[in-house]
Amino acid sequence: MLHYLQNLFQALDLSSLGDALARLVAVFLCLTIHETCHGLAALALGDPTAKSMHRLSLNPLRHIDWIGLFFMFVAGFGWAKPVPVDPRYFKKPKQGMALTALAGPVSNLILALLAIAGSYAIYRFVPYGAVSGFLFNFLLYCLAPMSVGLGLFNLLPFPPLDGFKVAAALLPDQLYISCMRYERYGIVLLLFLSYFGLTSSLISNVIYFVYEAMFRLIY
Repeated sequence: MLHYLQNLFQALDLSSLGDALARLVAVFLCLTIHETCHGLAALALGDPTAKSMHRLSLNPLRHIDWIGLFFMFVAGFGWAKPVPVDPRYFKKPKQGMALTALAGPVSNLILALLAIAGSYAIYRFVPYGAVSGFLFNFLLYCLAPMSVGLGLFNLLPFPPLDGFKVAAALLPDQLYISCMRYERYGIVLLLFLSYFGLTSSLISNVIYFVYEAMFRLIY
């Protein structure tokens, strides 16, 4: 029995398993911060809908869409449960929706900066060890680039991404209403572009550029 267990552990790639778990934690953290900040922005602008539905929470289970999580691992992008927003509470509905949408990507970019700063603090002030090394790698090479990627991807002006809501605020009212009515079908376009790799190279280059700029800013 002992010999069998030894062979089993040797067959398992524990480093890959650890990488997968770290990636999963990073996904949960990035999506949770993103969606919670949507709700906080809406609340600050007068809309209590997200708060009343308990979406101002750091519990990832309140925000995770399991299909979106699956696509994040398989296709390189995914989504969470949209935070409910009622623009009727906003004094200026279009502008309120744009600011609420913008809060998510901005929170991811801030999270990335904090992750890089955290890795720098570990590098400078914490003696190297198994735990400190794991945290350093997690913050710098997992959480930070993933958060940058999620933030920048959501700034693309494709429905139903946040960037589309920001760009749509510049449209005339009637056209804006029409676009918002059909934005949920935009996910089909995103899946098409992702499947054929039509945006992956450009997005990857932009993500790398922003990530490197943040790294140089702190290091």
